Amino acid sequence: DMNGQVALVTGGIRGIGAAICDRLAARGMTIAAGYSRDKEAADLFGEAHPGSSVHQGDIGAVEDCERVISEVLDQHGRLDVLVNNAGITADKTVRRMSPHDWDRVVQVNLSGAFYLSRAILQHMLDRGSGRIINISSIIGESGNIGQANYAAAKAGLFGLTMSLAQE
Repeated sequence: DMNGQVALVTGGIRGIGAAICDRLAARGMTIAAGYSRDKEAADLFGEAHPGSSVHQGDIGAVEDCERVISEVLDQHGRLDVLVNNAGITADKTVRRMSPHDWDRVVQVNLSGAFYLSRAILQHMLDRGSGRIINISSIIGESGNIGQANYAAAKAGLFGLTMSLAQE
């Protein structure tokens, strides 16, 4: 029974994130959905999910991650599940990939999960419960042409997840 619990799903207003939100809401959870752009889609999501909240931010920016966690706690009083789902791509072969393309994908796809996890960890420890779910990709294991940045970030999520579990 997940009634009364709150989940924050990053990238939650579309795609895989929206499907995760729908599934958790069907199990009785209150949903806080993170998004980076498309206010109109976020408003529609909020209308379709009564009692939910939407939170705009740049997952690649530590300040935005900390603010979103604070907003969720202020609005809902708790956070039981963090789903680090948000991700971006900037596909180019390594020869054509700019340092900006590399940095931006790693910032959003890996550092964002760290920033959010770090921001909520004490709350979960103080409450004696909580779950952090990091959504990775098979590309993190196998690599893919034109996705060195994405593969590195998704592989890094595996190490982050294993380390958090041990801590």
